[in-house]
Amino acid sequence: MKNIIIEIKGLKKDYQVGEVMVHALRGVDMKIDDGEFVAIMGVSGSGKSTMLNILGCLDKPTGGEYDFDGVNINTLDRDALARLRNNKLGFVFQAYNLLPRTTALENVELPLFYNNKIRSKERKERAIAALESVGLADRMKHMPNQLSGGQQQRVAIARSLVNDPRIILADEPTGNLDTRTSFEIMELFQSLNEKGRTIVYVTHEPDIARFATRNVIFRDGRIQKESQVNERLYARDMLKSLPAEEFDEM
Repeated sequence: MKNIIIEIKGLKKDYQVGEVMVHALRGVDMKIDDGEFVAIMGVSGSGKSTMLNILGCLDKPTGGEYDFDGVNINTLDRDALARLRNNKLGFVFQAYNLLPRTTALENVELPLFYNNKIRSKERKERAIAALESVGLADRMKHMPNQLSGGQQQRVAIARSLVNDPRIILADEPTGNLDTRTSFEIMELFQSLNEKGRTIVYVTHEPDIARFATRNVIFRDGRIQKESQVNERLYARDMLKSLPAEEFDEM
């Protein structure tokens, strides 16, 4: 029997924009199993990013229920939500969100500073291990402006992994990347998922959604369609199919 890590019932989110009430989510029901790889899709304004922000406890719903890993999120105060975000959730953003004046290693260490149970030596060791796991062992002392877009996104993924979260949430993780680098990032996500990591990401690109195992399509604040990916793409194979001239060094 599969373990449900996320269960949402009747989730609603309303925004007041001037005199207009925007209904971003209109009663969404959704379950995500431990170890799943889910792509959330939809046009701009469909509610997909709002959904991801609520999943990541960055925003609160107006109504409905959200249970994460057996915990009712509605019952948590601000401090408890902060602890949950830091200990059980990993975030990857389209714009990387790296601190510009700190090295890759220091950027990855950052989430561990909020855990007073981890000493300096262990913090560094865990950050090094996370960077090694994303193929950046030789870039640890580089500043973000010394890294390519793909390398910066790998740093962001390493940062999301350093606390060993229950789930990784990614918002358009390939949105700023070229085709080859996008495939490399998706290869990394597929590898993490094969090792048991639960991943949920937002994308507007149908091809990128085919790297997941399940697609959830939003429209007008509701789930329009859910489906397993029957003709799944594998990033490792896609990389091999690219012409040689497209293989610039990351």
